[in-house]
Amino acid sequence: MAEVALSSVGKVYPDGTRAVTDLNLAIADGEFLVLVGPSGCGKTTALRMVAGLEDISEGEVTIGGRVVNRVPARDRDVAMVFQSYALYPHLSVRDNIGFGLSLRKVPKAEIRAKVDRAAAILGLGEHLNRKPRNLSGGQRQRVAMGRAIVREPQAFLMDEPLSNLDAKLRVQMRAEIARIQRDLGVTTVYVTHDQTEAMTLGDRVAVMKRGELQQVAPPQELYDRPANLFVAGFIGSPAMNLLKGALADDAENPRLTVGGQTLALPPEVLAARPALRGYLGREVVVGIRPEDMEDAELTTAEDGATLRSTADLVEAMGSDVLVHFAVEAAQVVTEDTKELARDAGTDVLGALEAPRTDLVARLSPRTRVKVGDPVTVKVDTGRLHFFDIDGGAAIWGTGGAAQPSVTQEDQG
Repeated sequence: MAEVALSSVGKVYPDGTRAVTDLNLAIADGEFLVLVGPSGCGKTTALRMVAGLEDISEGEVTIGGRVVNRVPARDRDVAMVFQSYALYPHLSVRDNIGFGLSLRKVPKAEIRAKVDRAAAILGLGEHLNRKPRNLSGGQRQRVAMGRAIVREPQAFLMDEPLSNLDAKLRVQMRAEIARIQRDLGVTTVYVTHDQTEAMTLGDRVAVMKRGELQQVAPPQELYDRPANLFVAGFIGSPAMNLLKGALADDAENPRLTVGGQTLALPPEVLAARPALRGYLGREVVVGIRPEDMEDAELTTAEDGATLRSTADLVEAMGSDVLVHFAVEAAQVVTEDTKELARDAGTDVLGALEAPRTDLVARLSPRTRVKVGDPVTVKVDTGRLHFFDIDGGAAIWGTGGAAQPSVTQEDQG
């Protein structure tokens, strides 16, 4: 086991394409860190630089305190698990797991002992004599992980290892990977584009966009205190609702107007976000988590804390109901939200022209709202998020300044 650190790491390809910019991360000994972001954000490139599969253009990578910029991949004492299993079809599970050790001329008795131990950890003991073609997708992925485990590396590097599995298997394998990493205590860097995977696996999660680190923090902190619009919109499923709003210029009676409707803000909102006082009388971006809204008919809702609209779509999920509706508020169109729209495959140009913003509320399954019905949702205004409309940074801090995207404490 070892600490892995990236100091001002950058990657520029020969054609001038910049994939990673000034990446600073310190992954503690035994920590499980997840790199997450949209396709093309640089997360896999960063992982491959740690592995030695990509040259480092700028900065330093250290593993266990040793600078490895010029150390060949085979000598870095790390093990990679890829999204493709890369198993040898003609070899048994036992021989696939022990293949790397055989190449190193490790004694056969030692190979057998290590393979048996890995198989026990992975629940593969009864499959050791089978060929990969006779295994399920989840079992094949366990074999690929076994090949990494027997090497007893200083760090595991995993590049979207679950992306080839169906939804149910992904959930099962997430739990397996978390258990295995916890039992072994090996430093692990895990790359995924799936933010649910990131939130359920990582001790900390690092969010990247266009080669730059946006925020790194424990999963719950990312969710509760996103550093900027991009992190806010990327983390959470369904995603945070983002819309423009105007704050009244009245600190004694703070109010927020969105789409012609007014929400009263409790005093603790300004107390928790001192910088928000500098935005009174100004336009801001407002973030509302779907779960921070509820059907007003099922609760005692104050008029000053509700939004009214018409249900455009109702999705019954069993444990909850997702109700889609719109308010007459301008959509938020910034570089961050454009990036989020591209990742979601939605129409950015259409958003520019739309005079309204679509919202999603996660309501109780007891709601009676149907498509086309009037809907009134109570908003937990104490849990609203606020962002600077120009730079996109979250508004917390003091003295009117927005919170920076990544703090030194965040980095390690």
